[in-house]
Parts: sequence; structure tokens; C-alpha cells
Amino acid sequence: MHALARDVSSKSLAQALQGSRIGLEKESLRVTPTGRIAATPHPPGLGSPLTHPHITTDFSEALIELVTPALGEPAAVLDFLADIHRLVYRHLGDECLWATSMPCILEGARGIPLARYGTSNAATMKTVYRRGLGNRYGRTMQAIAGVHFNFSFGDDFWLLYQAQEGDAGPLEAFRSEAYMGMIRNLQRVGWLVPYLFGASPAVCRSFVQGCATDLLPFDATTLYYPYATSLRMGDIGYQNQQEQCTGIKANYDSLDAYIRSLTWAIETPCAQYEEIGVKVGDRYEQLSAAILQIENEYYSTVRPKQIIDWLEKPTLALRRRGIRYVELRSLDVNAFEPIGVGLEQLLVLETLMLYCLLGDSPRIAAAERQAIDDNQVLAAQRGREPGLMLNRDGAAVELRRWAGDLLDAMEPIAALLDGVGAGPRTRSLALQQAKVQDPDLTPSARMLAGMRAAGLGFADFARRLSQAHRDELAARPLSPERETLFADLAAESIRRREEIEAADDLDFDQFLARYFAQGRAVD
Repeated sequence: MHALARDVSSKSLAQALQGSRIGLEKESLRVTPTGRIAATPHPPGLGSPLTHPHITTDFSEALIELVTPALGEPAAVLDFLADIHRLVYRHLGDECLWATSMPCILEGARGIPLARYGTSNAATMKTVYRRGLGNRYGRTMQAIAGVHFNFSFGDDFWLLYQAQEGDAGPLEAFRSEAYMGMIRNLQRVGWLVPYLFGASPAVCRSFVQGCATDLLPFDATTLYYPYATSLRMGDIGYQNQQEQCTGIKANYDSLDAYIRSLTWAIETPCAQYEEIGVKVGDRYEQLSAAILQIENEYYSTVRPKQIIDWLEKPTLALRRRGIRYVELRSLDVNAFEPIGVGLEQLLVLETLMLYCLLGDSPRIAAAERQAIDDNQVLAAQRGREPGLMLNRDGAAVELRRWAGDLLDAMEPIAALLDGVGAGPRTRSLALQQAKVQDPDLTPSARMLAGMRAAGLGFADFARRLSQAHRDELAARPLSPERETLFADLAAESIRRREEIEAADDLDFDQFLARYFAQGRAVD
């Protein structure tokens, strides 16, 4: 175990870790009773998606995103997320929130409406960015949903850790360097997340739009890989397509290297995207013709994050204030949980975060980077395959053996977080060991088994789960306190959106130029 956990008293460390915070961002497609993507606008009773802190939209008007505050107790985070779901369902009419990551029945890319945020320049920028994503990669991929796990350690922990490491520099710099090391380790072992929690082994045929694929037929309506865990994290899901086309790869050696690599991509033109055009006639087709329009376009399993001010560039926020939290983006929507994620997952990920922070984390060389990428795809597409081998430190190792070794190594961390005895994190790790020993216990295997038992393809099975989750959530009312909170937030979000629209004093060309000019001069 790391010296911090070995040399510092368990009581002191446990107290310092109480300042840790977890937040969730959960995406879901709104769908019709027949399992098609909804064509209706974002429900106005939920407030403005431009300014609401907890209810917004992602790529599509139909892809709702529910965001919790950062809280200290995993159960409290889940309670808040459940309450947002209950509120949303009041405004959906006969629609449902789709229960899985891979989309419902799609009827062509044009049937996936871009998200709309109002008439302000900020709103236009968000929609143009999404139009650019659709032009670059196709709208179908953007209809995939996921869960993002946001995690931070508190100041008491960082002070204790910095003292233990004998670092006398600024706390912000120490924290950012440690977080970058944690991110590198999360990439090294990130394949474990889709193995344990992946729940998208199959997809509706409509997703591939007639394109050639080596996916196998499950039935007349469904394609799959027999041992897949997360198609969302495989070759047909989220990909850093920029890497193949333009050579961009974020550099995780340090926070400064990361910022510089993304800034270069945002400022470097790409011939492939120049062919699309930026402003074609009177309409913007993308924000720019650079390799990346903005930072968020770079798809990755984990990101360093800082809370941004209104219209502040994320890289500039990181440069100004360092890393505030880490965003793990590789969680599928769990089809067996009414809100798409469960307590077992959060407890394991909390343990994984501390494990990855405390471990040695050298810089990632080119050969290891390739191994990380290969391991991710193998675990996503073939993770339950008997005898599947991954690349660990340049040598072949069986996935099940490596997974078992990792979970064994995480046990002291779980015990530390639990305090006394075999607490909830220790018990959650034991459940993961069972999945390693018996892959049929994984959510991905359970999905396929459930489809076979019900005699249903992916879309029909997911629709049945979606309706069941809706009924379960709608059966429990909101507390009066949450009723008041959500009503106030909706009204405030609309007021704020109207203020933003009224304050616009530039045309969109000038607004966009000013946005991208941030940070170029000393500020």
C-alpha cells in the first residue's frame, strides 16, 4: 500500500477523505411509446436547458442530461438523481427515458434533432457546435448515451497528502500534478470499467444505417458481439476519430502538456473539415475548421476538469485555477437500474479513484498508449471471451487474471474508506470478484440473457425496461422541499436565459471571434 495509507493514522486519513465529493451526469434519450426518438421539444416546464444547473440537453433536443450536485455521500447523489428523474417524468407525457446507452430505433440521421437553447449568441454557439459534430462524425453516434462520474478529493486530504509527500510548493500545483497521475492510471486500468459495468453488448440494426459491419445477427432486428461488454466504448461507439484523420492525441504528461495539446488542436486547421465549410451562406455548419472545434470534442474516457465561469474556455479555466475534479466518462447507462446507475458502481469507482491516485504513475510512452487503446477496445468488444488476453507492461496477460489482481489490490483501499470491518465498499469489491470468476454475472451478459429469455430483440427489450423504470420512479412522489427547489430552479433558469438574450450586444461572428480569442493575451 502507498506510504500515505501506511504511515498516516487510519483515523486521520478517513477524516480527510470525508471531504471527497461525487457528482453524476446521466444522459437519456426521450423516446415515444413505440421506441422511436422523440420529436418534441425539451419540455418547457423543466426550465431552460441553457442555464438550468441540473436539467439540460446533450447533442440532441431529445437527449436529456441530468446533473447532480457534488455531494459527499454516494447514496445522497443517487437520491438526488432519482428525484430529477421523477420531476422529468411529470413533463414527458407518454414518452419514456431510454434505459440503455445504445439508441432506440432510429429512422435516419435527420430524425435526430439538434439541441436548441434559445436565441442568444451562447445558445447559437451550442447548437452550431452540435451541427459541426453531426457534419464531422454523423448524428447517429451522437445519440449514444452514457453516465459520467465526477470525483474530487477535499482540501484536508490534499494538505495531508502534500505533507506526506514532502512537497513545499503551491497546493494547486501539487493537486493538479497528482490528479494527472491519477488520470494516467485510470487510463491504464480503464478497461476494467466496461468489463464490470458495461451494459451495451447489442444494438438495434437501425443504428448501423446499412453500413458494413462485422457485428453478428442476434435476431432480425438486432446486432451484437457474443462476448461484448460495451459497444458504446468499442469501434462503433465513441471514438477519437480525429486521431486517425489528423494525428491528434492529448498529452497527459502534465496539466500544461494536456492544455497545450488541446489548444494546438483547437487552433490548427484540418483540410478534411475545411471542405465542410464554416459559414456556408448565412448558416454556420461548424464553429471552426480546426481539428477540434472546442475542447469537449476530444472524446476520452477520463478528463481533468475545472468549474468554468460563464463562456470561459475549459482549457483557460484549467490554466488559471488548475484541476478541480476528474470526470470518468466510460460508464454505460445501466439498464437494470431505474436511474441508470447504482450504489455498487459508485462505491467501486470511489475506491478505484483513490487506488489510481496513490499508485506510481509514470508518463505514458507511445507503446503503452497503443496498449491502453487496444485493451479498451478488446474489453469493450470481447471482454467476456474465455481466455482473452490484454497487454500489461508489454506482456500478454489474461483479462480475468489482471482484473482479479486489480480488485485484490483495491481491497486495502476499500477497507480504509469503509473504516471498521467489511463495509459497503469491501462488499461491493467482492461482487466484482464474482463477476470476474463468472462473466455471466456482468450486466452485459445479463442483457443478452434477458433478451433471449424474453424472446426479444434489443429495442423491444430496452423499451420494456424503460417503461418498467418509468412506472417505478413515477410511483414515488417528490418531497415538498424538492418540489420547491426544482420549481425555483426552473423559474430562475428561464429568467437567466432571458437576461442573456437581452444582454447580447455583438453579432454572432464577433461573439465567436471574442470567444476564441480568450487567453491569447495576458489576462
